[in-house]
Amino acid sequence: MAIIITDECINCGACETECPNTAIYEGADDWRYADGTSLEGDVVLPDGKSVNAEEAQEPVSDEIYYIVPDKCTECKGFHEEPQCAAVCPVDCCVPDEDHVETEEVLLGKQRFMHPE
Repeated sequence: MAIIITDECINCGACETECPNTAIYEGADDWRYADGTSLEGDVVLPDGKSVNAEEAQEPVSDEIYYIVPDKCTECKGFHEEPQCAAVCPVDCCVPDEDHVETEEVLLGKQRFMHPE
């Protein structure tokens, strides 16, 4: 399951630097699959979608920090708990019920983005 940032976000940015997958972006900022990962060039994502890792993607939110579900692994493979939720001063980093994934799937995404 990915994590989402609710609209209670105060835009402090504490979460952004804690994400080992660079899945958190400031509102209105474009994002890339290559950001903070080993992905480059044309890749096929674990869900079968083909993308260019360096191409800018549309922001998920224009107003508050946001988490890209395709890049969020709930910190599996890195930490015991999601670091964004651990550092958020207003507890607005919560599980995203619309993106439920097993631990096996989350670890697979982590290995895909960081094979080294």
